[in-house]
Amino acid sequence: MGASDKNEIYLSSSPHYAIPVSSKHIMFVVLASLLPAAVYGVYLFGFPALLTILVSVASAVGSEALFRFIIKEDIRVGDYSAAITGLLLAMILPPSTPVWMTALGAIFAVVVAKEFFGGLGSNVFNPALSGRAFLLVSFAGPLTTWTAPFSSGVDAVSAATPLSLLKPAEGAILTAAEIAEKSGFATAQEFYLNLFMGNRAGSIGESAIFLILLSFIFLTATKIIDWRTPVSMIVTTLAVTTIAGMDPLVSLLSGGLVFGAVFMATDYATSPVTPVGRLLFGFGCGLITALIRIFGGYPEGVMFSILIMNALVPFLNRIIPRKYGWVKPAKKTAAAPAKASASSGGAQ
Repeated sequence: MGASDKNEIYLSSSPHYAIPVSSKHIMFVVLASLLPAAVYGVYLFGFPALLTILVSVASAVGSEALFRFIIKEDIRVGDYSAAITGLLLAMILPPSTPVWMTALGAIFAVVVAKEFFGGLGSNVFNPALSGRAFLLVSFAGPLTTWTAPFSSGVDAVSAATPLSLLKPAEGAILTAAEIAEKSGFATAQEFYLNLFMGNRAGSIGESAIFLILLSFIFLTATKIIDWRTPVSMIVTTLAVTTIAGMDPLVSLLSGGLVFGAVFMATDYATSPVTPVGRLLFGFGCGLITALIRIFGGYPEGVMFSILIMNALVPFLNRIIPRKYGWVKPAKKTAAAPAKASASSGGAQ
């Protein structure tokens, strides 16, 4: 077959936009940036965390391959997208989540939330968050049972998350010092440090704030993600919760705010394509997160806020369109002033 006979024409709906970086490369970089927090999560929570991660990733990859085989589509295990979905889901689950629940959530995330919508890049809602939402509404008990770090096995110690202590109780909001005392720390400063280092009950991947921030710097520097959405989401959440009287550092370092802002809200398929749209998207995520933290029945609002804003992405893209193929013209430089004639005025 000659070179001119090969089918090299790709048909798709507009807009048409191409960059030299492949989706496989992007997925690999994101996967690599997640690994330090995953390893640290295993260090904090032990074998249950490792088992949750392995089961989630294996279930996501396996269910995607099986589904695409059944519908006679190309099996794309090598693009790492299913592996990332499985790892992201594991990172936002309690380490004590039963194995079968983890597998069920991963299958729902890949097959229902992504493949049913057309596969990679066509999903409306973040797959990993969709999987967790499905598990939360189906099995609220296990999904809201937390274990303390450095616990192991079925005898892991149940513990309250700092967010559950931060939420207003009977109209009163605890200070950082009061929360630190209830959490077993001597001072607020010691409490802040332990939150920053991940020494608290919570999901597997949300605890290592310092590693997540390093991943944010890396992903931003490599232009894998845009800084606007994470910064807008975090700043808005802190501003609203601070106005409500909550300690801003506890709000920042507790729950999944930083992890969700960096790894979930920046998902390409479910976030706006314009800089202004991303700022508005982050603002909406932060506002809903703060309102749920203050008034909602759940201590955390990151998952619901991102999923709600995912539904508004087409609207944001419509009201703030992006001109594909259009390049902003370069600014015209001012003409240099004419040199004065050497003969003007004559020699003195």
